[in-house]
Amino acid sequence: MMQLKKIILLGLFLFAPFLTAQENSEMIKVIGDSLRGKTINGESVREVYGNVVLTQGNVVVTCDQAVQYISKNNATLTGNVILKQDSLTITTEEGFYFGNEKRTKSITGISLDDQKIILEADSGEYFFNEDRAFFQTHVVLYDTATTMFADELTYYQKEERAVAVGNVKIMDKSNVISSDTLVHFRKTKVSFADGNVKIKSLEDNTTIFGGHLEDYPETKYTLINENPVLMQIDTSITADSTQKLDTLIIKAETMEAFRDTVNMFKAVDSVKILRGEFASVNDYTLYLRSEEKLITKTISDDSEQPVMWHENSQLTGDSVAIYIKDKKINRLDVVDDAFMLSQNAGYTDRFDQTSADTIKLFFKDSKIKKAEFLGDVRSIYYLYDDSTANGLNKSSAMNAAILFDSNKVSQVKLYGKPTSEFHPENKVKGNEKAFTLPKFKFYRNRPKKNILLKDIRQE
Repeated sequence: MMQLKKIILLGLFLFAPFLTAQENSEMIKVIGDSLRGKTINGESVREVYGNVVLTQGNVVVTCDQAVQYISKNNATLTGNVILKQDSLTITTEEGFYFGNEKRTKSITGISLDDQKIILEADSGEYFFNEDRAFFQTHVVLYDTATTMFADELTYYQKEERAVAVGNVKIMDKSNVISSDTLVHFRKTKVSFADGNVKIKSLEDNTTIFGGHLEDYPETKYTLINENPVLMQIDTSITADSTQKLDTLIIKAETMEAFRDTVNMFKAVDSVKILRGEFASVNDYTLYLRSEEKLITKTISDDSEQPVMWHENSQLTGDSVAIYIKDKKINRLDVVDDAFMLSQNAGYTDRFDQTSADTIKLFFKDSKIKKAEFLGDVRSIYYLYDDSTANGLNKSSAMNAAILFDSNKVSQVKLYGKPTSEFHPENKVKGNEKAFTLPKFKFYRNRPKKNILLKDIRQE
């Protein structure tokens, strides 16, 4: 008798997991036009043909043919397979239904429609108890405002949240975001992207690259805080009527885009700018796209001044505003503690220099035509007979104006108690370092395009 009890207890122990699964899972029910019972590998199955209906709780499945595995509580589904649960509809040509898990799977193409989004892929699974879909290979998600592509996508139906992995791209009427991974919330349209991130504006041909992106379309705000690089490609017509590509590049540690009425980009920390012959290094830049205006400035007392280059000229100051007209630099204002120097191409150790409270540069066809210096002006300008060095003039005044011809000084005008002294060539040659103003500093960290773009994938 004791031995019989042990056998019964052992049997209950061995079959307990099976019994528990059966107790916790409602058995699926299958009906159709015809039914045939058979045994496959020792397991009892039912083959059901014609107008097949499978039910389990609030899940209803219809198809042309089903094979029900009774002990496993599973079924294979073939032909015009449609699964429904409340407002959710899943369609496929062939699939599986796992009753104990309340899960369906297909590897022959699958589509999900919950009346808010449509999700399609080559293969996928749906977990009815979790309201969760996992789709793979050529995944596409559609809703009324966006379209998303990915290699893999998990969609949480109740949260309306999509987690996409691999070759991710999400598009709306204004932007295209691509990345390695992306989390998207359908209700708010908010997206978080990581890895080889690229957001392209379809409105102004601006693209921002980076490692991490947060996009908030309802407030038209975007944050990129891992190695962001902005590129904007414009086309312009040159004097000989040929088309020229003009690319603006901005690189920084952090970048924010405000696409509301101001249409502004803000770049902070280790900012580098390049556009044609213009370049800059600074700690803070605002790019007002609608106004075609760039503003750079110092952000603290111990910060380095913004540095700008245009062709062979270098400028520094506490605040700089660059005005663009017809996709070309039209005016540049350097305010507070301003300094400008120009290196001579034939005499590279000679620098024309001017310091003032404020410097205003005026351009024509991207060439400096005039410079105005306002407040406590001090200058050193080298003189030449044709291309032969001929000493220098050192002067001071309250204000000054300089005219340029082919990027060379053609005329200097001094206003307000001007003073000037000439230093002959025999006193200057070999002694150029003695002729520098107090603010003189020659920077050698001018940004280069290949360096700014070396870490981004542009395809």
